[in-house]
Amino acid sequence: MQLNVHFYMLNEHFSQEHADAQHNGEESENNLRIEWEDELSINTDVKEVVTLRKAVYTIKGNLSETESFAYDIPEMIVFDIVLMDGSITQMACSESIVESFDIVDESEGKRLNVYLKEEEPHTNPIPGIYVALQEFPKELAD
Repeated sequence: MQLNVHFYMLNEHFSQEHADAQHNGEESENNLRIEWEDELSINTDVKEVVTLRKAVYTIKGNLSETESFAYDIPEMIVFDIVLMDGSITQMACSESIVESFDIVDESEGKRLNVYLKEEEPHTNPIPGIYVALQEFPKELAD
């Protein structure tokens, strides 16, 4: 099964009342529900998606050819995407910036939808990883 992942930035100024009164309940050009969308696809066969709440995500990388880093970020929602070969790909978001999420069955596989709060400042250091700015390692912010 294939997995499509969609991250949506919610518009904090969206008014459902305005949409109901003026546009038959639909969003309009001046009243958007979603500010932007980021879509990622896992085209390798996916066995399952395991959701871990209030988990620790470890961000890893290289500062140079000889120096690497690893920092634990607590209070994350981690999505372990278990592939058929047993390997795991992770996507993660700070609990504080997630409004909601759901996993939906589709004809070609599954779809993970993650809705992010606009009013919560965050960074996206790696595709599929969204970290609240106050939780991002200070050592990497320089």
